[in-house]
Amino acid sequence: MRPVELKKDIYWVGAVDFDIRNFHHYSRSPEGSTYNAYLVCDEKKVLFDTVNAHEFDTLVKHISEIIDPESIDYIVCNHLEQDHSGALPRIVKLCKPEKIFCSPMGYKSMTNIYNTEGWPIEIVKDGQRLNIGKRNVTFLETRMLHWPDSMVSYLEEDKVLFSNDAFGQNIASSFRFVDECDRTVLYDSMKRYYYNIVLPYSPQVLKTLKRVTDLGLQFDIIAPDHGLIFRTPEDVKFVIDSYMAFAEQKPQLRAVIAYESMWNGTAKMAEAVADGLEAENVPYVLVNLQNCHCSDVMTELADSGALILGSATRNNMPMVNMMACLAHVKGLRPQNLVGATFGTYGWSGEAPKMMADALAEMKVELVGEPLKCYFNPQEEDLAKCRELGVAVARALKEKCGA
Repeated sequence: MRPVELKKDIYWVGAVDFDIRNFHHYSRSPEGSTYNAYLVCDEKKVLFDTVNAHEFDTLVKHISEIIDPESIDYIVCNHLEQDHSGALPRIVKLCKPEKIFCSPMGYKSMTNIYNTEGWPIEIVKDGQRLNIGKRNVTFLETRMLHWPDSMVSYLEEDKVLFSNDAFGQNIASSFRFVDECDRTVLYDSMKRYYYNIVLPYSPQVLKTLKRVTDLGLQFDIIAPDHGLIFRTPEDVKFVIDSYMAFAEQKPQLRAVIAYESMWNGTAKMAEAVADGLEAENVPYVLVNLQNCHCSDVMTELADSGALILGSATRNNMPMVNMMACLAHVKGLRPQNLVGATFGTYGWSGEAPKMMADALAEMKVELVGEPLKCYFNPQEEDLAKCRELGVAVARALKEKCGA
């Protein structure tokens, strides 16, 4: 892998992680990921963000192909999460920069994560400008997108936005730019990233996008800290429009059926619910939580408007993977959904009601009563499941205005 020039004297110097599949220990990353860092060579040499600690040597190698790392004057920390700042202590020791720039909350994070004694840290305010020679950098705070310390850096003359985690995707590739990548893979990765990481902060996303419009900022390039870089007008528009749609969370005519079965009874119920949806011409996807990750459920919700959950009852509760799924989904706070629950039992059968209560806490519009079946569902039980699928389909159509 080599450093890549985005525009004259503006370089990608990050690292590609082809091996990672568990991103931050809560979301799958089937395509791997990257830790993007950027070097701008002007009268001042500026490094924007670093990389995960284990990629320090890669970062130094890439910088060294352009300049002597010790000639770096400034380091900008847009975000202090360790996948972007893990290499920071060693970079500071190597480069001995004149200044390290961060947001007010970034200072709090930095000084609590690392031993910063003697570091030349300078806190920048929202909207503050920094001259680095022929170029000016504007810093814009983006608090809670998705950490309190988050900010973005905008190169005014080049119209380049270093957006930290915003607009990111988990894609490991020998390519650096979106226009070199398969669009389907890109969009799937964008959905997975947004719906499993950024989704709870959708109000901040909408606020930030409005602010960008109000400020009249124009972007030739959007360079996130994960994944591929957007460098064409079409791709820049595509990612901004996609984020707007993700953040608005308008329900779509599609259902997600996530279930966990012990002895196949709940699986049969799930298939019968799907038959009911199909009878109403509503597309659906079945997510078997014994084979899939809970982050897969959230990814599928990006194109859906209904969440239907099924689980057998075990020890008076839903099964383990379903419990993890409920915790994951609840924390991400999806909006504008209809839903329903079902499941089999052998003793007490609490799972469907517990799942329904969890959905109600998320303000999901519940359709029908929790549906439960004793051990193996008979035809009468499956008929009720099909009826539930039909009812959810009709409620979803009404919600979508279809």
